[in-house]
Amino acid sequence: MIRPSPELLAVSRRWYDAIVTRHPSELQNFLSSGAHLRFVGSAEDEHWLGTAVRQAIGDHFHEVPELIRKEELAAEAFESNGAGWSFFAHRFWFENRPDQPVTFRTTLVFTLEDGSWKIIQRHASVPVSNALITGNEHKAIQALTEAAQQGFALGQREGLASVMFTDVVDSSTLANALGDRVWSARVAEHFNHLRGIIETHDGQFVKSLGDGTLSSFSSAKAALAAAVDIQRAMTEQASEPYLQLRIGIHTGDVVQSDDDFFGNVVNKAARITATAGSGEIRVSDITRAMVGGASGFAFSAPRSARLKGFDGDHVTHALEWSA
Repeated sequence: MIRPSPELLAVSRRWYDAIVTRHPSELQNFLSSGAHLRFVGSAEDEHWLGTAVRQAIGDHFHEVPELIRKEELAAEAFESNGAGWSFFAHRFWFENRPDQPVTFRTTLVFTLEDGSWKIIQRHASVPVSNALITGNEHKAIQALTEAAQQGFALGQREGLASVMFTDVVDSSTLANALGDRVWSARVAEHFNHLRGIIETHDGQFVKSLGDGTLSSFSSAKAALAAAVDIQRAMTEQASEPYLQLRIGIHTGDVVQSDDDFFGNVVNKAARITATAGSGEIRVSDITRAMVGGASGFAFSAPRSARLKGFDGDHVTHALEWSA
């Protein structure tokens, strides 16, 4: 059975972090020791295999100009019966061309070796217009996708909802310390706990996102109450590692299709979450206004911040809570 893999998402992200540090032994540790190892780069002649890849991987990435910034554009990972794969899209800024970001799309294929995930194939590409390669744009799949999206519209539901994101603070540090299997089990336990709290407040646990979650509530009051209970639960963890969360909430019109949520409200809720500190619940101005003077909620003075992907300044509030 093919299933999403938070574990391989974590492993893949550590691989990309290791590329930045370019330490040979750290990079080699991610790679399979078998002769079936394949490494396909973005250049025409970059197709290597076997032990040569392991031996030269550090030198290969040292030839790449120093990376001054990277932005993750897309990420997904799956596993099935001892095999797995991940897809990532990044935008990179290099020291020698700081004003010319480059987009890379990379697929990593994994196998389990002695209980650890190892890369057996890496394939990277730089998007180029098909018109430049073949003289024609390839539109068949895009047309089919657009037609499918139009068909899905019949099953979509639109309406007002409060969207909540949770995110584990310093998750990469914890994952590195615990190892992939222990961390994956801890995150799964964490998700089950959050799901129970969310559903107690009549919310919908929509999906997990790496070590974070997305959920939806029919009222702002329910979302805020759930967020407070979640943060309180974080103070009552029975064993290490003690997870700390940042939470963000925004309210507005959303579109739901196939048990997922879409739209600017979802995107803005995610950006608000990124502005929250450890143990903090930050909510949008509209979410704060929705509950008015509802008993049991207190907010800090408003704070204005810029949110990535949105114009202008946006007011957010910290929802106060205590254990």
